[in-house]
Amino acid sequence: MEPVSDLATDTVARLRATFRTGRTKERDWRVRQLTALRTVLTEHEGEFAAALNADLGKSKEEGLRTEVVFTVREIDHMLGHLDDWMRPTDAPVPEHLAGARAWSVLEPLGVVLVIGPWNYPAQLLLAPMAGALAAGNCVVAKPSELAPETSALLARLLPRRLDPDAVAVVEGGIPETTALLEQRFDHIFYTGNGGVGRIVMRAAAEHLTPVTLELGGKSPVFVDRDADVAEVAARLVATKFLNAGQTCVAPDYVLTDPATARGLVAALAREIPAVYGDDPAASPRYGRIVNERHFDRLSGLLASGTVAAGGRSDRSARYIEPTVLTGVSPDSPVMCEEIFGPILPVVEVEDLDEAIDFIVARDKPLALYAFTRSGATRERLLAETSSGAVTFGLPVAHLTVPDLPFGGVGESGMGNYHGPYSMETFSHRKAVLAARDAG
Repeated sequence: MEPVSDLATDTVARLRATFRTGRTKERDWRVRQLTALRTVLTEHEGEFAAALNADLGKSKEEGLRTEVVFTVREIDHMLGHLDDWMRPTDAPVPEHLAGARAWSVLEPLGVVLVIGPWNYPAQLLLAPMAGALAAGNCVVAKPSELAPETSALLARLLPRRLDPDAVAVVEGGIPETTALLEQRFDHIFYTGNGGVGRIVMRAAAEHLTPVTLELGGKSPVFVDRDADVAEVAARLVATKFLNAGQTCVAPDYVLTDPATARGLVAALAREIPAVYGDDPAASPRYGRIVNERHFDRLSGLLASGTVAAGGRSDRSARYIEPTVLTGVSPDSPVMCEEIFGPILPVVEVEDLDEAIDFIVARDKPLALYAFTRSGATRERLLAETSSGAVTFGLPVAHLTVPDLPFGGVGESGMGNYHGPYSMETFSHRKAVLAARDAG
């Protein structure tokens, strides 16, 4: 077997040789790759659903909706707008250059590395990969070893459909990822946690390689006094406990006043069994924690407050019930790290001022969610906080708008993608100026 370091070197060299031929820059090549990637997803839906169920306990409906259908829609949007995105963009010239013409073009970067996470192991590898292909790059795709069935499926299917000299899938764990990070890439796109994000940045610095880091953080939910707590509860249960809470933009904790908290907690306690039944462990709609290490971390957080709903767990099944915690101290363990699991703390604050102070005193989150009917409250949240995105009334839904950028700020990441922003991320916008007499 070829040593992992040699495999990484040979893979990147092969793809770089392909890029130098210029064929990946052609519009038709890009369309063929995107179409092929779409075919992989649509013709093998059943296999993806089975792999996602094996890795994370996802139901067929959830797996297809959040991973396959989501990515297909992203690809379709790219195919529908690719010609527009590839066109040069004219720029006005100053008076002293009258008669000259200025414009910019999007130029593919070259060979890019996309490192995917385990929580959405198909979507969060293939969606950025689609952007890299749309931009005309060669791609090394590194699926997560913590979702082994999905990783194996991607490694088997992608080389069959996509240009094998321009797209490579490298499976494995830390040794394989380390060997890849030693190579010179033209861009590295990483989705995961901040600890590994720092490792990626340090490795990229050796070659001055630009990076996009899609990380996470504690995305807060502010619930105002005027909110309909039944509606809030329904939308929080639908988004917080999706994929057993293992979603980077999942609502992490709730901030609300004491009176609203009481009504909301009661509504959450009613909504959870309405969605998942009295025993969510038996529900085909409810997933599982990815492995025992994450289970142990999450089960340790359950003692951070009073269990107001849920709280049951089974290590052998990697199961933690959808859980609501009250009486949570701001410095308790559950409030000191991204939860990334099915535990929802409700933290009481007196008013909007205290909620804003609470949010800005912590790392900038990937998303901020709010339920309020007040325009003034919305304006204050927009103006006085910083986050990757803000969503009023519809947690997580901003991901489904293909022309909105998706990305974090500060500890929650850097750079963004989706739709035209993927094209920009995986391209260099090259300035061009032609004098009047240049011909």
